[in-house]
Amino acid sequence: MATQTPFMFICAPADPTKQDTVNKLKDKIASKSNDHAEVFPFSLPEFKVGTLDQLVVLSDDLSKTDLAAETIATKIADNMRNLLNNDVEQWKTNLSVNEKSIDAYLRGFQWNSMKYRTDKGLRELADLIVQEVNQIDALMKTKMTAYTTVKSALQGIQRKQTGNLAVRSLNDIVKKNHIIHDSEYMTTLIVAVPKSASNDWLNKYETLTQMVVPRSSEKIAEDEEYALFTVVLFQRVVDEFTHKARENKFTVRDFKWDVQAMQLERKQLAEMGATEREQWTTLLRLCKANFGEAYACHVHIKALRVFVESILRYGLPPNFQPMVVKAKPKQERKVRDLLNRHYAKLAGVAGGTASAEDAQMEENLQALIGDKDYSPVVMFYINPILQ
Repeated sequence: MATQTPFMFICAPADPTKQDTVNKLKDKIASKSNDHAEVFPFSLPEFKVGTLDQLVVLSDDLSKTDLAAETIATKIADNMRNLLNNDVEQWKTNLSVNEKSIDAYLRGFQWNSMKYRTDKGLRELADLIVQEVNQIDALMKTKMTAYTTVKSALQGIQRKQTGNLAVRSLNDIVKKNHIIHDSEYMTTLIVAVPKSASNDWLNKYETLTQMVVPRSSEKIAEDEEYALFTVVLFQRVVDEFTHKARENKFTVRDFKWDVQAMQLERKQLAEMGATEREQWTTLLRLCKANFGEAYACHVHIKALRVFVESILRYGLPPNFQPMVVKAKPKQERKVRDLLNRHYAKLAGVAGGTASAEDAQMEENLQALIGDKDYSPVVMFYINPILQ
């Protein structure tokens, strides 16, 4: 996670009490003289810890599930934004967690003990949250695919209604009196002609092939690019006429007078439009609800990481204080630097007082955690989505 996000979870040992830890940090970054951030302490339950080996494996797994959960929550938020046609204000209004804004949820974060009971082990809790996130992801993929299919079909129909005269549906343009009906030998073709070539068409159409009825062409419509002409000819020369017309950049449209087909097209457009609106409404509601659930899962996974890493760094019994830190605008890097200096003694090498053995242990710990943004205090950035 890039350091540009203002939110982070941190956890520091009691110094000497948990409240002292909070007060000392506030003096450094959230006081009148050092107004760089806000600090919100929270508590974590007394989880069943397990063995050190189990914690090390779980730490690695949680880093992966953390990223996966964040990706799923972010994807749902992006889908919602697309559904709202990139209306940022509407998007912000709909992005909520437990009926709170993301900002309020993070500020007041507490472990959901009703949903994630502490009589379960850390691994079991992690698996439970991952299962929930995956179920949400599977549901949203299914619903998004269904909606995308309907929307694409609707857009295909709409394109036929709104394109230029060379491609759009002609059912609402060609009238019954424009064409010959029920003739055994004669037929009417509908031809789209570039407007700049209208005179060329009128001069050439009678001689493109034999068996074209003289003076039978009539302009029945035009748009910014094309004019639409009718022409009457014998059915036996339709293919040849179509070929010759194409050579002259005149487009013979594939059109047959079919009342039932016209009615069916209008019905399909109306039904597809209604289906798309219905699915849009349902999908927006699902995005709103499932974003909140997925984001809460993501933050709970982050909280598990805080607990596990704190045990690995600070040892047992657990006696540390987790906190949410929100940096003031443009103060993110400043806050991080202040945190690193404030908690430098936790690294075991501050001021050159640590032994070589301590330094090697710290180096090994950094390698174990594998975090390029390593800090002497347990620290994890939180994606607030709205940035």
